[in-house]
Amino acid sequence: MYKSGFVTVIGRPNVGKSTLLNQVIGEKISIISDKPQTTRNKIQLVYTEENSQIVFLDTPGIQMPKNKLGEYMLKISKSTLEEVDVVTFMVDNSMETGSMDNLIIEDLKYISTPIVLLINKTDKLNEEEILQLIDKYDKMNMFEEIIPISAINNTNIDKYIEVLKRIIPEGPQYFPDDMITDQPERFIIAEIIREKALLSLEEEVPHGIYVEIDGIKERENKNIVDVFANIYCEKDSHKGIVIGKNGTKLKEIGQNARVDIEALLGSRVNLQLWVKVEKNWRERDNKVKYFGYK
Repeated sequence: MYKSGFVTVIGRPNVGKSTLLNQVIGEKISIISDKPQTTRNKIQLVYTEENSQIVFLDTPGIQMPKNKLGEYMLKISKSTLEEVDVVTFMVDNSMETGSMDNLIIEDLKYISTPIVLLINKTDKLNEEEILQLIDKYDKMNMFEEIIPISAINNTNIDKYIEVLKRIIPEGPQYFPDDMITDQPERFIIAEIIREKALLSLEEEVPHGIYVEIDGIKERENKNIVDVFANIYCEKDSHKGIVIGKNGTKLKEIGQNARVDIEALLGSRVNLQLWVKVEKNWRERDNKVKYFGYK
């Protein structure tokens, strides 16, 4: 008997969704930072075993939208709830349930899809606190299973997978054994560059960044790949911040991104970055769609 199914992972920003899925897959596909809006797209990650295949949907963190990009992100996060076989709702180790978690819980009350609750970051709690959180969520009578985990430490991830394999239905193998994501290399490279920009930049600048891959070219008879990319920001002043004094900030972003891109491609990489301004693009519906958020 072969089992297969689709599982969406939802939660507010920064609860550890992408960290969890990178652990499950064993590769870094979804980018990670401590800033909201890190994940902007719905990314499919594929976990395959001999008798089962689970297709995970990594979605943007659910939050109130502030612009056209935010509206897009909220729409795709909520659209997956009735389209999948299992919903994974992820919360962190907070003893009090926050307002955004409460809004998500209200939405989940109206779906028929089985829901698995993951309580993340339990490595920072003692056993009594973990039991208190499990009891609190158990009293809601909403969840098929409640699993305390530490995504960063890979704790109880195997138990989570076993629970999902129990719930998902019999079905076909949707993707080849060696496929771990539906996203092309070009998308993953752009996301790696954006992650390094998120980690290097402060305040409002990272939220207004979009990375476009202008070209990828493998040199003949050499183990080296040329990658050309544009980093778009929303203001002229932001361009100066991204570049930094004497180009130091852009060099830092490029050096850090190149390490991950070389690991992805298995080749030496010559990364060329340019910074361009597309004023207030997150507020403009046509530009949000042009950049692929549609």
